[in-house]
Amino acid sequence: MKRNTGTWMAFLAMTFAVVGLVGLFGSYAAPIPLERAMARDATLDEVLATGDNKPALEALRDRLDDSAAVVIDGTAPLAERVATARAAMHTALLHESEASGKNLRLMIIVVTLVAALFGLIILGAVGRSP
Repeated sequence: MKRNTGTWMAFLAMTFAVVGLVGLFGSYAAPIPLERAMARDATLDEVLATGDNKPALEALRDRLDDSAAVVIDGTAPLAERVATARAAMHTALLHESEASGKNLRLMIIVVTLVAALFGLIILGAVGRSP
């Protein structure tokens, strides 16, 4: 009986293509911390534009998220409160980016190994068949 090794080689190629898809999907997740930081930065600019107007600041509370307590409820001058919130946001961006990168690399490594193992098992089974 003739073995169709081309079909099995295509199958093995597909197991590695899965890794490429994981990388592709990961590329959409990687910029999320930066996008969040840019949105927060724009909101902090709006805060500075409103001045120390409590109703205007309250309207921005949801967009400020965890910076809201420092910016809205703080007692220091507004510019100082915004600078503190920006510094905290930059630190959070750094930590989130490092965590995202580490998780994406781990995910790609694991999926690569699993796909390669799966392909090798299938090719080994085909090699043993009569």
